[in-house]
Parts: sequence; C-alpha cells; structure tokens
Amino acid sequence: MEPFILYEQRGAIVTLTLNDPAQHNALSTQAQFDEFQIVCDRINRDPSVNVVILTGSGSSFCAGGNVKDMKARAGLFEGNPYQLRERYRHGIQKIPLSVYGLNVPTIAAVNGAAIGAGCDLALMCDIRLASTKASFAESFVRLGIIPGDGGAWLLPRAVNNLSRAYELAFTGERISAEKALDYGLVSKVEEPENLLISAKFLADKIAANPHHALRLTKTLLRESQHQRLEALLELSASYQALSHHTEAHADILQSL
Repeated sequence: MEPFILYEQRGAIVTLTLNDPAQHNALSTQAQFDEFQIVCDRINRDPSVNVVILTGSGSSFCAGGNVKDMKARAGLFEGNPYQLRERYRHGIQKIPLSVYGLNVPTIAAVNGAAIGAGCDLALMCDIRLASTKASFAESFVRLGIIPGDGGAWLLPRAVNNLSRAYELAFTGERISAEKALDYGLVSKVEEPENLLISAKFLADKIAANPHHALRLTKTLLRESQHQRLEALLELSASYQALSHHTEAHADILQSL
C-alpha cells in the first residue's frame, strides 16, 4: 500500500504530495493523521531540509473530511460526543500541530479544490501559491459543524482581515483562486502547468539561505504574532548571538 504522503527531497527542498487522487486527497483515516506527524517530525529533525512544498495529486489539493462517513456516523465519526472529542484531539488535530509546527518555511502549492479541512491545511503553510483551477472554502457551517482542525485560528491570521475571515467562515462560500489572491489568502496565482515550477523557483530562493537562519527567522515571525516587542527583542538578541557564531555566517562574511 502506497503512503498517503509522498516524500521527495531534492537538495534542501522536500516536496510532500498528498496521494489519494481517487478520493480527492480527503483526510479520513487515523493512519493519514499519524503519517502527517511522522513526516513532519522527520523534517524537523533533519538539518538538510530548508524548505517544504505541500501539494496534492490529481485534480484536487484536499477535499477535507469524509462526508459519507459523517452521514453514516462511521469511522472517525462514530461514537458518543466524548469519544468524538477524543478522536478529534488525537486524530485530525495532529495535522495542524505537525504542519504548522514545522520549523522550516513551508509553501502550499494549491493545485485544485481546498475544501474544509483541506482549506485549513493550506492555511497551515507559511506561503500559498494557487493554480487558476484552485478554489477555497471554509465550508464547515454548510455541514452544520465548526472548523475542528484549527481553522478559526488559522483563517484570520492568513487573510489578516477579520471581516473577510468572518465572511468566509460564516457563509462557507467557495471562492476562486483570483478572489483568494484579492483576499490575501494566496500570494500568487499561476497556470496549472506553472504552479510547481513557480513553487520550486521560490523554494530554491529560500533554500539558498543557511538552515539555521531560516528556522530561527520562522520562529521569530511566529512569536511576533503574540509577544510584546520587548520580549521579541530579547529573543532576537539570543538568536542573533547564536547566528553570529555559526560557520555559515562566517563563510558568507569571508565571501564578501
């Protein structure tokens, strides 16, 4: 049986491809959730990785949860409310903790529909590029449920506009790649044949920088979202002191 996440490394760039095109890369099994954790832990422990690209196989990026199982109260959705709560906590919520928790820069190359949890999966990445065939929907309310995988935290930060975030979450409306660009949900829209080319070009530019500087910079940017300036400056001073004593920094100075 093939893994759900295909792992390919080229130099300092890892490309993760969701690999269930027949099911539109839906997130539906505990094995998938565990696989996200395993793959992300592997990346965090590997100093040879500087950038991650996340994309989907087939025509979709990720269709989100399995609606058929929801309807049948089967699989991940069976049991009483307490059991469901625990299944969310130890199941799909592994994905935001793992993907958002990656300590290297991440690029979502959204090749098609990113719906519900699939939309949130794209939001877990630092940078989002979209194909002209991509679409996005924070669609939970249309099923009478709520974003159970962190979307209520991720969406406002991704669009940096509470009014837009509320609109998307309250309507569940599907929006096009062009509208997502206008909303600030993605930073670039490409023709389908150019999407991965553009993602890899951007990844190359990022990966050219020392891994320690990338990982520490990402941590600072994340911390800046909730720390006071004084606290962030203190952390920055510590990280900068470490950076000044790396071989990479010394080599760059020697080359100037």
